[in-house]
Amino acid sequence: QVQLVESGGGLVQPGGSLRLSCAASGFTFSSYAMRWYRQAPGKDREFVAFISADSSTNYADSMKGRSTISRDNAKNTMYLRMNSLKPEDTAVYYCNVGFQRVAYWGQGTQVTVSS
Repeated sequence: QVQLVESGGGLVQPGGSLRLSCAASGFTFSSYAMRWYRQAPGKDREFVAFISADSSTNYADSMKGRSTISRDNAKNTMYLRMNSLKPEDTAVYYCNVGFQRVAYWGQGTQVTVSS
């Protein structure tokens, strides 16, 4: 079955960087677009970044210029590199794939930006 496992979150100071990972299994990873979302306390889940099967990318306005989404098809893994982190980036970050008309989500990884 489809599984998505995020990792790489943690506590970081404002201005710092993190690289999140999403390990995928249960489908042909290289054939599918992938997405990152995040959900802050008390807020709706929001789109962060997108990468197509051929590695075209798109970002939420709030993340443009500060983040890079990438994928390693040999490792069935997607990444999100975030720089210049701000307290408002604090959230649980989720990876997502649409497979056979079903949206799959990982369990999320917590990112906390605080001094």
